[in-house]
Amino acid sequence: GARVVEGAVRLHADLGQVLVSWRHSPRQTLARLHVLAASELVPDADSLGRPRAVGAAYEDPLELGPAPDPLEVAARLDGLAGVLVAGTSAPAVVVAAVVHGELMALRAFGTADGLVARAAARLVLIDRGLDPKAVSAPEVGHSELHHEYADALRAYVAGGPAGVGTWVVHCARAVALGAREGLAVCEAIRRGQS
Repeated sequence: GARVVEGAVRLHADLGQVLVSWRHSPRQTLARLHVLAASELVPDADSLGRPRAVGAAYEDPLELGPAPDPLEVAARLDGLAGVLVAGTSAPAVVVAAVVHGELMALRAFGTADGLVARAAARLVLIDRGLDPKAVSAPEVGHSELHHEYADALRAYVAGGPAGVGTWVVHCARAVALGAREGLAVCEAIRRGQS
């Protein structure tokens, strides 16, 4: 409860600080995001920021099924980092959806993976210019679409073009709802200044 909220607040307060490292070393940034998100949730401080070890427990609140083993996690994280550093012509919302989906599917750290995944997706939206001022709130969109979040994510985990497509569409809708929310906040601030 409260510790998760504290982790989320720490994460979002530090997004601007980690953006530069995200561009050059996404794996290091993911480790930093995990430290921020899970510092109050993980009893073993040595496991903070480190991908889960062989045999380590992991949270699966969305019932995604068995997580990949740590060797596969490491390989997929390397592949994801390689794509992010090399760049891609794919739209920002698609890249953000894949980053979010992969991190959730991998359950790379075993705790606070959802917080890390959503923060990483947010970094993609900021870094790739879709939301350069970080004024949207895609998390609000995911919250509004909570009834389909787990099913869409399970479709991504199942794989194939249809499963990935289901997830990307869900994420695009969440980003659109988050942009609407961000616009409403900006308009309210502007009205308050006039």
